[in-house]
Amino acid sequence: MAAKASRAAFGEALLELGATDDRIVTVDADLSKSTMTAKFARTYPGRAFNLGIAESNMVGIGAGLALAGRIPFVCSFACFVVGRFETIRISVAYTNANVKIVGTHAGIAIGEDGYSQMGLEDIACIRALPNVPVIQPADELETRQAVAYAVEHQGPLYLRLTRQSLEPVCPPDYRFRFGRWLVLRPGTDVTLIGTGGTVFNCLEAATRLAAEGISAEVVNAACIKPLDEELLLASAGKTGHVVTAED
Repeated sequence: MAAKASRAAFGEALLELGATDDRIVTVDADLSKSTMTAKFARTYPGRAFNLGIAESNMVGIGAGLALAGRIPFVCSFACFVVGRFETIRISVAYTNANVKIVGTHAGIAIGEDGYSQMGLEDIACIRALPNVPVIQPADELETRQAVAYAVEHQGPLYLRLTRQSLEPVCPPDYRFRFGRWLVLRPGTDVTLIGTGGTVFNCLEAATRLAAEGISAEVVNAACIKPLDEELLLASAGKTGHVVTAED
């Protein structure tokens, strides 16, 4: 697979899944071209809802659709998602509604879009809510599998996606497992834990460290909540040092 933004992989995966599951719907706030749900809307116009620049309303309608038996993917930039935290807290987490919240353009890596569009606080806010897992895939393969998992997961879920392209990092036979991390490169001296776009940076860092005689273990932490405590403790116990790379 070539490098691809996880938001693009998400849009493609959702379109494919929508062909076999008519419960899947999208709810957007005037950003479907950027969140990559526009093609889904064109293909299934009766299952796509564009509410204009009204993100709180978007979240509330998504919760209502979930309670009516649909599987809504509520999509916006991560910074705008967290700006409607109270609505997510009451309408989604409190009711345990089967809403899939998708935050794209996460982190400072969006670059030229600028600070006002950067989702920087979303992980801290969303992970504090009961019942809401947080998943951030590292490449196209993992994104596609995470989207498929989101459809099957019963209850709310937050999927954090990138604007920038991500290099492939997962092996071809990779299978996403909820709540589990993956060791991409074994090591003995230090553990480098990345999530999303930083996983590739960790692999690059491990290569440079190897040239200096330092053996770095690289871990892909796709599930930010729940943490894979078993793998974390095992790797930390083996290397004695842990460095996290976050965006």
